[in-house]
Amino acid sequence: MVRGKIQMKRIENATSRQVTFSKRRNGLLKKARELSILCDAEVALIIFSQKGRLYEFSSSNMQKTIERNREFSVEVESTNTEVEHHVQNLKSETAIMKKKIELLEGSKRKLLGQDLGSYSVDELCEIDNQLKRSLTNIRKTKEMLFVAQIEQLEASVNFKEKSLLQKNARLLEKCVLKPQPPQAEHGECITYTQSSQSSEVETELFIGLPEMH
Repeated sequence: MVRGKIQMKRIENATSRQVTFSKRRNGLLKKARELSILCDAEVALIIFSQKGRLYEFSSSNMQKTIERNREFSVEVESTNTEVEHHVQNLKSETAIMKKKIELLEGSKRKLLGQDLGSYSVDELCEIDNQLKRSLTNIRKTKEMLFVAQIEQLEASVNFKEKSLLQKNARLLEKCVLKPQPPQAEHGECITYTQSSQSSEVETELFIGLPEMH
């Protein structure tokens, strides 16, 4: 005989309900005991009947298991509270950043001259003044950069010029300290001798004014 599928709803007949409770209670207690033995798990089972009668099973000490469950529940609740608090902070920061982005996008559109139809004359004048101030600041910054570049170039040129002057001074000092060949005095006769394999020739060179006869 094929057993039909039982509908998950309250059994109206009191006798059938009590019989089903007894069978399933015993089966549940048996399964809890088998689970604790086979898997070396700490198992605690508490059942109250419709009339308030208590049925329980514990693989160790029921009170200790209940206390352990209570501590675990507190830790989980604390962790969940911290997570929820963190999530709320993230949502607040996200909302703030979203508002800032909207303001920046609005300022960008104003500076680009977009979507200005809803602005009043005073607001348009304020935008115009803001653009003028921004342009003035940009020009000042550009002038400062130009001046800095010119000063840098001048410093580079001065350094190179100073280096060249120092090199020229060193070269001039070397030329001054270089020994000069001896010069003959007025009327001094210098004799040059030329040697060869076959003969020896002596030549006299007279330096000075010719004698008058």
